[in-house]
Amino acid sequence: MYRVRLETGQEILAHVVGTVERNFVRLVPGDRVEVELAPHDPSRGRIRRKLRSLAPGPRPPAPEEL
Repeated sequence: MYRVRLETGQEILAHVVGTVERNFVRLVPGDRVEVELAPHDPSRGRIRRKLRSLAPGPRPPAPEEL
């Protein structure tokens, strides 16, 4: 079980779905994930997948001027 903070500020308990477990996806604090909320209990949900991080990667080298 993971404690997930939604964009609205609400915290819920969520577990990972089987495909995430089978593919050995590592989840660490700070990862952005897609969550499916349970229809009967909005304080619980399932982590469907890990989203790409928003951190920029290394920049390509600047082109040389002639």
